Amino acid sequence: MGSLLAGDGTSYEPLPASTQVTPSPSPQPHQHRPDHETSGHLESVLADPALTLWVRVRTASWIELKLLFHLAAPAVVVYMINYIMSMSTQIFCGHLGNLELAAASLGNTGIQVFAYGLMLGMGSAVETLCGQAYGAQKYEMLGVYLQRSAVLLTATGFLLTLVYVFSKPLLLLLGEPEEIASAAAVFVYGLIPQIFAYALNFPIQKFLQAQSIVAPSAYISTATLALHLGLSWLAVYWAGLGLLGASLVLSLSWWVIVAGQMAYIVRSERCRSTWTGLTVQAFSGLPGFFKLSAASAVMLCLETWYFQVLVLLAGLLENAELALDSLSICMTISGWVFMISVGLNAAASVRVSNELGAGNPRSAAFSVAIVTIISFVISVIAAASVLALRDVISYAFTEGAAVAAAVSDLCPLLALTLLLNGIQPVLSGVAVGCGWQSFVAYINVGCYYVVGIPLGSLLGFYFKLGAKGIWGGMLAGTVMQTLILMWVTFRTDWKKEVEEAMKRLDRWQDEKEPLLKE
Repeated sequence: MGSLLAGDGTSYEPLPASTQVTPSPSPQPHQHRPDHETSGHLESVLADPALTLWVRVRTASWIELKLLFHLAAPAVVVYMINYIMSMSTQIFCGHLGNLELAAASLGNTGIQVFAYGLMLGMGSAVETLCGQAYGAQKYEMLGVYLQRSAVLLTATGFLLTLVYVFSKPLLLLLGEPEEIASAAAVFVYGLIPQIFAYALNFPIQKFLQAQSIVAPSAYISTATLALHLGLSWLAVYWAGLGLLGASLVLSLSWWVIVAGQMAYIVRSERCRSTWTGLTVQAFSGLPGFFKLSAASAVMLCLETWYFQVLVLLAGLLENAELALDSLSICMTISGWVFMISVGLNAAASVRVSNELGAGNPRSAAFSVAIVTIISFVISVIAAASVLALRDVISYAFTEGAAVAAAVSDLCPLLALTLLLNGIQPVLSGVAVGCGWQSFVAYINVGCYYVVGIPLGSLLGFYFKLGAKGIWGGMLAGTVMQTLILMWVTFRTDWKKEVEEAMKRLDRWQDEKEPLLKE
């Protein structure tokens, strides 16, 4: 990091001519990008030998903080609202009865989360390619990447539909009671249209984020949430459609978000140079695109499923009900705080990929440092709050004294989890920005499934430490993964990453053949 700030010209060589970014010739008025000017200013500040180190760090920090806030704040809102929509659907179902609540919870956490993680992970390929192409000012390629990803995710959606259709026998196979499995299957059937909304939403979302266009998605999601709550009440209570009505409304709400974002892309002047219409190039190069998408999906799914395993293992303990109650409260708290980290993850990915594409290695490295510090400070505040409120925090969810004592006992582990969530998701975002998905997938397999889960099982069952032992062992895997990512990021040669980004963009560069014009 020190060499990137050294502006005396001795510790940092200029990039080779082959890796310099050539701006688009004769840019049109609508291609004027203020964010590129800010990015270029950041690089010039970091490289300016006339400025002292303190002035460079202070000035660069202010520039970077403005860029990150512009990206992260709306992204947090979007992910929070997505989280609230699913949670509100469960609440509506819960008022129908305990069976309906169990069915909706099982359908959401057992089936829907699987599809969500897979689709979001595959969409991260767009995040890497669009972010780097945007930084390199190869604007016309962003629309091609969006369409390629939508084609692949839609094809994946048809395969996932089979999982949804056969959800009842799958749940029975996992040992769920027949009554709950049958009700959960009804709920899941209504979520089938949501699969294909995911297939379009995530590529669209990453396409917009790569251009630092995040606020419109936040406005669209906020308006959709209000519509979702009203339609859910009408479907569940007024029309009496029950579980199927609740899940169909959730699917419809996701399609409203997709339609709103797509309408923005087609109509907005900000997307004129990145969306020029449908193209046959969306169907070319799909095998290579699938390889990057699959690596992204594996990387994210291994992380998403990791803590689902924690809940499944807790259900096998002697006092399973108390363990599950206390863990669900802790996981809910962690989930809310995690939404902040996910927003910063998106911001980190966009900033790093943009700077690498623009040929700004100093700015990329500096952005990593700043976003990691910000995320860690937020997580420290959250962890300290949890520890301060450890004896009363569970009463926001339940009145049980036994559960309150169990939650209080787990709060130190929850606080450590929040601290790790302040670093690990951001480093994962950096990995996506750099295109390291395959490498991180291998790290996740080793740390999570070779170390974390076996160690947690050993502590929880063999040494009789219960939920604390399972969680503690699995946290050891997270600590290992975080330390490895920190070391890899610290040792990164950012000049080489710029060169790799240029090679990647050259490999994916091709001519567009528009079928339809806006």
